[in-house]
Amino acid sequence: MLALQGVTLTIGRNEFVAIVGPSGCGKSTLLRLIAGLLPPSEGQVTIDGVRVQGPRRDIGIVFQTPTLLPWANVLANVLFPLKVLRKLDRDSTDRAWELLRLVGLADFAKKMPSELSGGMQQRAAICRALIHEPAILLMDEPFGALDALTREEMSLELLRIWTERPKTILFVTHSVPEAVLLADRVSVMTKRPGRIIETIEIPLSRPRSYEQESEPEFYHCAKRIREHIFGRQRAAQRIGAA
Repeated sequence: MLALQGVTLTIGRNEFVAIVGPSGCGKSTLLRLIAGLLPPSEGQVTIDGVRVQGPRRDIGIVFQTPTLLPWANVLANVLFPLKVLRKLDRDSTDRAWELLRLVGLADFAKKMPSELSGGMQQRAAICRALIHEPAILLMDEPFGALDALTREEMSLELLRIWTERPKTILFVTHSVPEAVLLADRVSVMTKRPGRIIETIEIPLSRPRSYEQESEPEFYHCAKRIREHIFGRQRAAQRIGAA
């Protein structure tokens, strides 16, 4: 059974694009194709005009669960990709400490993953994805397993990191408000086999905050996304219930 069909998506350098859609519509599959973890059955993925034919060193990935090595401390977890890539050098540890300070984990560098909260573990996972300085960051529902307050905190943290260290980010989420808050554009996918039904420009000013949820632009963007996913009547019911 096809996961995706007729998907065309172009992302600019340092752009933040979110993807939303029903469960099972192929969002995660799309990220894995871009990352070179899956070969396409037809069509192609290109980065800077070069066809993706396998995993690339200029891509970082953050999954829904942190997947930290349980036997290694936070600092060692962050450095692990460089060890795999055989790129560890005298500056690597300094760069890891810089990232940990960026996300507020410097005091927890020698802690084990089991000693951290879920949000702190995900911060460490983001550091790990950034340690090799990728040009592209793929994020597959990275905050989906967090509680509501931690999720909001991590969303704002991600915006801050992206502002200070610009990257091209493709962010998969089931949360419509999260997508509108974070992204320059939101691509909405149909049911399986997934295709992009519309890509919506988000006109909100930056820097962003959850206070913008009360702005008309935020409401109209979220409403349009929900109409594509749920249909107009169900979207209206959801908005009314909220």
